[in-house]
Amino acid sequence: MKGKVSTQTVSSTEGLRIGQSLLAVWNRLGMIIILVLLCIVLSFTAPNFLEVSNILNVLKQVSIIAILAAGMTIIILTGGIDLSVGSTVALSGVVSVMASAAGVNPIIAMLTGALVGYTVGLINGFFTAKTKLPAFIVTLGSFTYVRGLAYVISGGYPIALQSETFQFVGAGSIFGVPTPIYIMLLVYVAMFFVLKYTMFGRHIYAIGGNEEAARLTGIKVDRTLINVYSISGLLAGLGGVVLAGRLYSGQPTAGQMYELDAIAAVILGGTSFTGGVGKIQGTIIGVLIMGVISNGLTLMDVNYYWQLVVKGAVIVAAVLLDRIRGHSV
Repeated sequence: MKGKVSTQTVSSTEGLRIGQSLLAVWNRLGMIIILVLLCIVLSFTAPNFLEVSNILNVLKQVSIIAILAAGMTIIILTGGIDLSVGSTVALSGVVSVMASAAGVNPIIAMLTGALVGYTVGLINGFFTAKTKLPAFIVTLGSFTYVRGLAYVISGGYPIALQSETFQFVGAGSIFGVPTPIYIMLLVYVAMFFVLKYTMFGRHIYAIGGNEEAARLTGIKVDRTLINVYSISGLLAGLGGVVLAGRLYSGQPTAGQMYELDAIAAVILGGTSFTGGVGKIQGTIIGVLIMGVISNGLTLMDVNYYWQLVVKGAVIVAAVLLDRIRGHSV
């Protein structure tokens, strides 16, 4: 009898260990597996999906969201959120194109657009850190007033971009690879280094894990949060500049709903909504999953309205997946 009980206990323990191992593998590689499976399915169902030109097109199309998602990753890692990045894209694009149209050197004009994004992020970070208002409320406010500023400054109309240097940033290519892809890769290499090898990166994870404990260990929480939101704003400004170059214009309507795409990509990539858990390399996988789905549906000539339905389902699935991961930890 004792032998039977012992055998059952060992079997149960072994089964639990195998289950935990499989769960660990899924948490680490699950999204990569999904991305690979999506590519395999679409290679049979979507015409020309695996052509090099289409792959480059996918990477180019996701580059703006990817840049925004990189900034969103470090914000969500602290347990925060930024709903203003789409509006910041619009304002930064409008300001940079207006500066270029006024005769400002195109490099300076683009830096001005990025600086506008940094300023929006700095304001978000200051109010979030110093007033202790929820980031959701602070950035919801900036979501509205920043978009309003884009409309006020532009008069509600697109502003044509004439500078070829500026256009090259969004629509040019180097060795046949679109420029935005290089910019996206540089952003992710830099963010990977920051999160993995710097004290600032460790502070981000510590604040997301337990803000009060981080404060008690001597981490300057307010300063870190302000820097995190400022970086996110800077990247949103960069995204606005790249998008303006791609569209050959600064448009006050640009970037609508981009914040939701960025958030969904971050959560799909394994970063927890509650903060403290996640990696930047997971975010790029999440971005690619969303880009591949969108591209595949377009190639299959799926109605745009149904594409919106699928995108909404993906966002819900991302949050549900985060909840499941949270219960499995």
